Amino acid sequence: MPIARVSLVAGCLLGGIAVAAGAFGAHGLQTTLAATGRADNWETACRYGMDHALALVATGLLAARSRSPATLLATTTACFAAGITIFCGGLAALALSGWKPLGAIVPIGGVLLIAGWALLTTAASRIR
Repeated sequence: MPIARVSLVAGCLLGGIAVAAGAFGAHGLQTTLAATGRADNWETACRYGMDHALALVATGLLAARSRSPATLLATTTACFAAGITIFCGGLAALALSGWKPLGAIVPIGGVLLIAGWALLTTAASRIR
């Protein structure tokens, strides 16, 4: 499957998940998150999930329209997808469980998100 399609489909799916998670947090988990004081964790997970889902869509559009090396854009896609999963998933799990060791895993996702942006910058700079 071409990397453009993978990036676009992943971005669209993860964007939808971010909206659903945000709505669930605001309506279904509002009392729980307020009682534990972890609503900020949930909100950050949803916001970063949406922001980076859009970055995946941008990566897919760039892949469809440019001659950047497919391996560069494939690595960008992998960094964003893994970063969203680890960072946002870890924060959401921390918000629900309060299990502190998750706080040590979340930064790994953050580093992957930063790497994704660096790779996307490199690919964008190669546009003619």
